[in-house]
Amino acid sequence: MAGKHRISVDHTLCVGNGLCLHVAPNVFAIDDARQSQVVNPDGDGREAILEAADACPVSAITVVDAETGVRLFP
Repeated sequence: MAGKHRISVDHTLCVGNGLCLHVAPNVFAIDDARQSQVVNPDGDGREAILEAADACPVSAITVVDAETGVRLFP
């Protein structure tokens, strides 16, 4: 299901292992500090975005439905 998302990465937690990038490559990228960043919050479908957030070993990714304000992850 596609939709509008607000996705944030807590850089105090992110360890830059890149799992999110492998699961949702159109949403995430690794920046110069070797941490994940959101480049297109709707670049991949909701299922991939939530899977990427769930794959983060340090739970650094938060996903919110931008239209309803409902937190989708965690």
